Amino acid sequence: MAQVELTDVIKKFGSTQVVHGVNLSIKDNEFIVLVGPSGCGKSTILRMIAGLESVSGGEISIDGQPVNKVAPKDRNVAMVFQNYALYPHMTVFNNMAFSLQMAKESRQEIDTKVRQAADILELTPYLDRKPAALSGGQRQRVAMGRAIVRKPKVFLFDEPLSNLDAQLRTQMRMELKKLHLKMQTTTIYVTHDQVEAMTLADKIVILKDGYIQQVGSPVEVFERPDNKFVASFIGNPPINILPATIHSKDDETAISFNGLRFPTKLPESCRDGMKILAGIRPDAIKAGNNLAALPEQWRTNGQVVVAEILGSQSLLEFSVDGQTIIAELQGRIIARPGENMEIGFDLEHLLLFDLKSEQAIR
Repeated sequence: MAQVELTDVIKKFGSTQVVHGVNLSIKDNEFIVLVGPSGCGKSTILRMIAGLESVSGGEISIDGQPVNKVAPKDRNVAMVFQNYALYPHMTVFNNMAFSLQMAKESRQEIDTKVRQAADILELTPYLDRKPAALSGGQRQRVAMGRAIVRKPKVFLFDEPLSNLDAQLRTQMRMELKKLHLKMQTTTIYVTHDQVEAMTLADKIVILKDGYIQQVGSPVEVFERPDNKFVASFIGNPPINILPATIHSKDDETAISFNGLRFPTKLPESCRDGMKILAGIRPDAIKAGNNLAALPEQWRTNGQVVVAEILGSQSLLEFSVDGQTIIAELQGRIIARPGENMEIGFDLEHLLLFDLKSEQAIR
């Protein structure tokens, strides 16, 4: 168990800088998820913590000790890769025991540690099998078992579930969460899947182009994004971003989208005539029975473009005064393309962003 600190960390490949002055403090036992689009630098940061990539500038410390010049094997971290990296000619037992054998631990100690890890991961019946005889989920558990037996201070996961199908990925997310609760080890997890980030993390680090955009709990980054990028990246289906105009006269405030105008409370920094970007999440758009909770002045009509029923929820795309708006509605909504429906905007959850900087207006 350890605290991990990154101070002004940068990474260059030749003349190209891919990580820009990252500062990050990860507490003991914390489960941190680095998330962002491909090429944002998240895997590079993980590999620098592991020692698999050198640091071009700044400092990384584990348990208060700088590790920039410490070899990977001496950092007391364990990394689980996307492709599992199992030895195909070895049994599950020997794959899990390999690092302990290299460390010349006793046969009895190796046997105890491997069987303890296998018990945690429900791998005991498979210890004599080779990787080819295992499912994708079982192979991933073996890769985790190989990390567990070392009892590292820090677990590092590099997109470990990306090769699994959707149902197995959901199951393995739950297994990872339970594993973290059992092991209570500092965990740093990289993914481009925001669902994994939202469900696994104590704290999410959102990256773009090698810069940290926001650090916070899943609820914080969803409800109070620092900028338009974070608002757009976090949330599925994605947030609706609409050009809007502020109206503020005689202590009355409103916001308008094209020809639609809605009275609502707005931050004091909003000035009359100000052009902004407004964010409305799909679950803040109501229709049918859900409209009853919204005041009349927050309602309008929309024309259905596409309607999808997703089990207990429905996903509808509307055209509203020339704007395309996605709504996530509770229940099975039967709607046909071209049909007109009354819809409402829950403006209590309206997010506002500066038109030029795209930073949040609060």
